[in-house]
Amino acid sequence: MPRGDGRLSHELDPQLPGPQDECGVFGVWAPGEEVAKLTYFGMYALQHRGQEAAGMAVSDGSGITVYKDLGLVSQVFDEQTLAPLTGHMAVGHTRYSTTGGSTWENSQPTLMATNTGTTIALAHNGNLVNTADLARELAEIGHDPGGTTSDSFLAAAMLTANADESVWSAALRTLPKFRGAFCLVFCDEQTLYAARDAQGVHPLVLGRLDRGWVVASETVALDIVGATFVREVEPGELIAVDEHGLRSERFANPDPKGCLFEYVYLARPDSTIAGRNVYASRVEIGRRLAKEHPVEADLVIPVPESGTPAAIGYAEASGIPYGQGLIKNSYVGRTFIQPSQAIRERGIRLKLNPLRENIRGKRLVVVDDTIVRGNTQRQVVRLLREAGALEVHVRISAPPVTWPCFYGIDFATKAELIADGLDTEGIRRSIGADSLGYVSLDGLIGATEQPKTRLCRACFDGVYPIELPAADLLGKHLLEGLDKSVARPVNGKTAGARL
Repeated sequence: MPRGDGRLSHELDPQLPGPQDECGVFGVWAPGEEVAKLTYFGMYALQHRGQEAAGMAVSDGSGITVYKDLGLVSQVFDEQTLAPLTGHMAVGHTRYSTTGGSTWENSQPTLMATNTGTTIALAHNGNLVNTADLARELAEIGHDPGGTTSDSFLAAAMLTANADESVWSAALRTLPKFRGAFCLVFCDEQTLYAARDAQGVHPLVLGRLDRGWVVASETVALDIVGATFVREVEPGELIAVDEHGLRSERFANPDPKGCLFEYVYLARPDSTIAGRNVYASRVEIGRRLAKEHPVEADLVIPVPESGTPAAIGYAEASGIPYGQGLIKNSYVGRTFIQPSQAIRERGIRLKLNPLRENIRGKRLVVVDDTIVRGNTQRQVVRLLREAGALEVHVRISAPPVTWPCFYGIDFATKAELIADGLDTEGIRRSIGADSLGYVSLDGLIGATEQPKTRLCRACFDGVYPIELPAADLLGKHLLEGLDKSVARPVNGKTAGARL
């Protein structure tokens, strides 16, 4: 699907994307409220975390209705599809696939009946690394995957595998078996549940409504529905909300290792993680970048919009004026018409256009968030030179990405990462810049105001805080075997289901 949130809209070729986001999860328990619409807007606030599919499950106390489809939230849902989704509780999901392909069957929430006659609808953000073990355990008890190839299906199946067990008891027994990163929001007909892995790799927050509770991947989703932030769901914590209120229990000892990449790229800048505003972190990264890699220049410009906060910080610390040099077309990412090769060769002009009067004859500092393959930066540099820039100095607000992520971000493979095969000087030559500077890992960590020991830095330093299985038991399509799933054709919105 075309990416439509705009944040990655400067990418030139959808076949060669940068780091892909993971998923967004949202849950609400609020009798008397329009929970489907609250969930729609909560998912809309989390759209940046996944653009392949969207779905929600709504319970009215006697049954759960699920509606999901491939596409953006605004493409999957409208007034007509939301109208019949009535109840007191809902679970929502925006998906980018990190385990299993981009198929309708793998879209979420996952709906599954328990052996006690109830139903579970589950949404998942993150990535489990022991899927082979979980699949083997389910196969031994004769559990049919039913066409899905995602770790989220495995999680739901594990929760419903045993007869005569409450959802709460099943969760406390099952969650310790999951290894990797997971933020789960799920429900049965009466109760909303949420759980976060013991390392708390990705954020999950709890909020309060006048007549209920909300859980979400980021604080921005609380803001949009008018919920008050209460606290983060703690690493290793399971919570449940029903008519009796909120209850909580630890299923694992916490060992916090929050994803450092959330601060650089994944989270929305208006979100707060571990008490630190993401926008403030990114501005501070820019300040540190200016001190670590100063240069004489006339103007600091961002690659919009991902580089904007760090560019502001760089300008502030360096004393070089901040300005706009590139204007983004926000709608290109939403087109379903693929450009011809002749237009594609013009590359960046589809999505970015230079402000020639601002950059002609200037020495530029160009700030972006990451370099993965170098394709975007190479064409940005060429575009700016063609528009009359005298010098182009590229500054990156993250260290070189040299290791793959197995905890919920779909990077390019290690072989495709430009920093895996070239040093900084080699990358500078490859993209054609006059100079290139990355913020240091220590500089990035300092900008988060989190201790190094509480952060997962694996994509930058190769230190994986959660033990990984053998290489042949890792991979996005592991559960698909040799037969890759084919996406189910979708004509209109035909994805409703109720149990």
